[in-house]
Amino acid sequence: MDLRAHAPTLTAIRESVAASIRGKDSVIELSLIGLIAGGHLLIEDIPGVGKSTLARALAAAVGGSFARIQFTSDLLPADLLGVNVWLAREQRFEFRPGPMFANLVLADEVNRAPPRTQSALLEAMAERQVSLDGVSHGLPSPFSVIATQNPEEHHGTYPLPESQRDRFMLRISMGYAAAEIEAALLQTGGVDPQARAAKQVTNPATLTELQDAAKRVHLHPDLAAYAQRMVQSTRDSAAIRLGVSTRGALAWVAAARARALLEGRAQVGIDDLQELAVPALAHRIMPTQAGTGDQAAYAQELIRELIASVPVPL
Repeated sequence: MDLRAHAPTLTAIRESVAASIRGKDSVIELSLIGLIAGGHLLIEDIPGVGKSTLARALAAAVGGSFARIQFTSDLLPADLLGVNVWLAREQRFEFRPGPMFANLVLADEVNRAPPRTQSALLEAMAERQVSLDGVSHGLPSPFSVIATQNPEEHHGTYPLPESQRDRFMLRISMGYAAAEIEAALLQTGGVDPQARAAKQVTNPATLTELQDAAKRVHLHPDLAAYAQRMVQSTRDSAAIRLGVSTRGALAWVAAARARALLEGRAQVGIDDLQELAVPALAHRIMPTQAGTGDQAAYAQELIRELIASVPVPL
């Protein structure tokens, strides 16, 4: 099947989400890239800028099941995974699935949960399954996690370990609404929930087809070599203590393939890799200089400097 045949579906999904999240075309594009690439998304931003609305709109547009989990300091793994209930009449346990058993899961304020709960989430993200009482249960397909965290508030939070940050394909920021859009919201007193709901334009089976199509987007050997040089530069840089892993490089390339598909192309271009370098790689590196400033912004600047210095294929 011609990969360009998926263009109408991709356009419909984008327009459906854009009807709920106005003025955030770049954020929507990155979110769709992560979804089509089969990855997880980390949204790091202040409260009240539309993170939850974005997650709900994505789930509604693709017709998938949606679950929101408010992460708190007393959240237990069972609150995510579910429980085994004893059925006295039948003398057996029955598994009652938790909110992780949805196509799209919103993990709100993910860094507030304790390590044991983070570990349960990590297994779900990495293996697409959960384990309870020694039994593994597969999660629905497609499955994606959109996690949010507040970069400014640290009281009562647990920093995400490097292994968990590495499971997020992209890290993005919503940012404030444009002035004219915010003024319109102030005039109307907010957005009506019914008007805000995204229209379903496809279904989970079609989303799975899109994810399979993204994997078939061609990556030229010269661009593969360029991507390797780029990630190697993060490992060799004196300014970076921990560089990008092979898993991170694979995620970057997968996102580039999804971006090409989203734009109706059957081959990855250099722009796909360069435009996605910051959201795909910056959260995977650890700068040598600890400092007291905005570490996320510093990591992003380091990636931009490397993108500017690594030679591109001729």
